Amino acid sequence: MILALLIALPFPSTGTVRLPSGVTEISAEIRLPHGAHDLTVTGGDRTTLRAAANFHGRAIFSCQGCRRIHFTNFSIDGNRAALEKPLPLAPSGESFASFFPNNGILIEDTDGLSVDHLDFANITNFAILVSHSCNVLLGHVSINNGGSHNAKGRNNSSGGILLEEGVEIFRVTASDFHNILGNGVWTHSHYGAPRSRGGQIDNNQFSEIGRDAIQIGHATEVRVEGNTGNHIGYPIEAVDIENAATPVAIDTSGNVDKSVYTNNKFEELDGKCIDLDGFHDGQVTHNICVNKGAPESYPFGHFGIVVNNWNPDMKSEHITIADNTIDGAKFGGLFLIGSNHTVLRNRFLNLNQAHCNENAAKFGCVAIQDEPDVLRAGIYLGRIAAEWAQKRADSSRGHVIRDNVITGYKMAERCVLAAPGVSLKDSTIENNRCADK
Repeated sequence: MILALLIALPFPSTGTVRLPSGVTEISAEIRLPHGAHDLTVTGGDRTTLRAAANFHGRAIFSCQGCRRIHFTNFSIDGNRAALEKPLPLAPSGESFASFFPNNGILIEDTDGLSVDHLDFANITNFAILVSHSCNVLLGHVSINNGGSHNAKGRNNSSGGILLEEGVEIFRVTASDFHNILGNGVWTHSHYGAPRSRGGQIDNNQFSEIGRDAIQIGHATEVRVEGNTGNHIGYPIEAVDIENAATPVAIDTSGNVDKSVYTNNKFEELDGKCIDLDGFHDGQVTHNICVNKGAPESYPFGHFGIVVNNWNPDMKSEHITIADNTIDGAKFGGLFLIGSNHTVLRNRFLNLNQAHCNENAAKFGCVAIQDEPDVLRAGIYLGRIAAEWAQKRADSSRGHVIRDNVITGYKMAERCVLAAPGVSLKDSTIENNRCADK
């Protein structure tokens, strides 16, 4: 009854709101007053807000144009079983905040957001969605069983935390993500929107993630550090194969620079370890990805680390890839395009578990036409990222590839190979130790 009155009456603009103990059903979006400031919303003894079966709204809580808002010490149950409806990805050029309903917390155009010790379960779409805001701190959050499907039963990217349309000065830390259909933590902006800036994603745990554990999209000055995870790309039937959304432990998209991915560890990946699509002028160091199963166990298995250049506003250049361990990749250890990358002291172990190209019929080992070496090399210096990227051709050149250990199926003879038209002599390649498994 206390919460019902708070919903019916104008919500306070400042101060502290104490939610009642126990479970309370919510049937409509709780909108904090526009411009609310210095407001804390806190729970009592085992406080849970549960979306009713007839819930209608963008989120349980929303706030626009607010300042210094703090949510702490309660749970939100999104009642996904009752509220989920098939949804595609948001259309190009449209914000996710305007497209996805039934979120947990939705924050727009806000300066100062703090969320700590909140538990989210069964959220239909995004547990936390922050759009075009700054000074955001999300810590000690748990998210379980989140996200919805598209019409084909695949994930539509939803389920975790989304920071979109240019979020500046943010941190997601010490949080737990389990059984998320889409992305765990994601920065995203549609093309032409501001890039996210000045963020840190650290010391989080991920398990059973259907898309990417972490995706850095259209951002600058982001540090991804100390995260751990297992079973990325599961459940297999939820992988968005129609949209070529290969699962990745740490993914990149858009234009991303001045960023660091370091000291992260993931196990059992049905996809890639690290995708550097749009990444440039940054560092990828001391990361570990391990697969222990047979290649048949990973239908979407891939390279360990992939460099790509889909975004037209960037060039793949000046990436340091050092001291990483890739163990048990289905194909190669590193796919490299662009210029002036530094590849040092990596351990690419037990590569080409698919035994390409000898098992070409079974595993589809020729990914790029007229490039038979692309999936069977330890390190592959490419000229294009894929067939659809012909207009963004960017041949490998000017790299330093030194002191790497490369082992696996026929790696003694296939250690470092290049695409047709790409010369190994255009890079410094020395003191790499290559051996068959």
